Amino acid sequence: MRAIHIINYGSIENIFLKLDIPKPVEIPKAKVLIKTEAVALAPGDARILSGKTKELQGPPSMPYIPGGDCAGTVVDMGNESSHDLGFDVGDRIAARFMDGPRGALAEYALVSTKMAEKVPDGISSIEAAALASSATIALSLSKRVKANERVLILGAGGGVGSHLCQLLRLRNVGFIAGVSRNTERLLNDLGCDQAIDYTKQNPLTVEEWKENPFDVIIDLASGSWIPLLKLIDSGEKLVVKSCSDGGRFLTTSLDEPWYELHGIWDALKTFLFTTLYRAMYSRVFWNRSSMPKFTFAMSLDGNRSVIRDTMKHAREGTLKAIVDDNGPFPFTTDGVRDAFKLQQNRHGKGKIVIDISAV
Repeated sequence: MRAIHIINYGSIENIFLKLDIPKPVEIPKAKVLIKTEAVALAPGDARILSGKTKELQGPPSMPYIPGGDCAGTVVDMGNESSHDLGFDVGDRIAARFMDGPRGALAEYALVSTKMAEKVPDGISSIEAAALASSATIALSLSKRVKANERVLILGAGGGVGSHLCQLLRLRNVGFIAGVSRNTERLLNDLGCDQAIDYTKQNPLTVEEWKENPFDVIIDLASGSWIPLLKLIDSGEKLVVKSCSDGGRFLTTSLDEPWYELHGIWDALKTFLFTTLYRAMYSRVFWNRSSMPKFTFAMSLDGNRSVIRDTMKHAREGTLKAIVDDNGPFPFTTDGVRDAFKLQQNRHGKGKIVIDISAV
């Protein structure tokens, strides 16, 4: 089969389309084999390529097939029951990776049944891959926001943000402000009430927001907690309510988008100790009146209901898949390299998807 091979860490130039890769033969428990039609890239794909987390997230060996979030047609169910899963051979399904973002950028791929669902009629595989990847995360995040609350989304134009704006509308959120370079898109296509361009204005210092602060800041762009603390230290009024008034700061990422981890201790310090300290620090009684409650929102919900609900929204027309304007990208060496480049520079307008259906 044709498949993308990454032959080494570090450079996009290490990405190649190969024509003679063995097709998967054995189908492990809780997996099915699909003929892949579309693959959506995620930050983890670019992070693995960088080699900065190779000891923890890297493949067992080189070369490896990247990509984990995908859509395609089931060709072999293995030992899985179609009755239990709700799909069978010949059905199109969308799947989000479970074991790591690897193995999907190929004509055939093994996907986990733990996070897979039948694609509704009328939804393309390109759209389904985008929904399985980012909209499932956005759906999990949206459940942390209450009706009538005011929400500020940093990184509203990206893959998760584009779907989160829509899902918050379904929860009857009172006011949504989005931050992105393309403000018109946020206002006209994604349902934001207000939008600002972060290259022209600092969203944490908007005067009108200080006078009517948000209940929740959702940081999808990385790195806004430290600047927020500096504003507190300087005595500035914040654009978000304090913890004692119900204000929250939710983030799905660390201070740097392309962080470096080379062992378990690094991971514990970064993901556990630092985030736990911030959560406790923002909740103690002497800080509750000055800063919002910090939460590192682990949004990779492993419950299959999240992808079922995502596809239900798509079927009912209440959620639209948002795919980057430059895509879908072709399943070629240059096409996949271009997709990874856009993922790395973090300027995607929606989800970055590679089209394999023509192969």
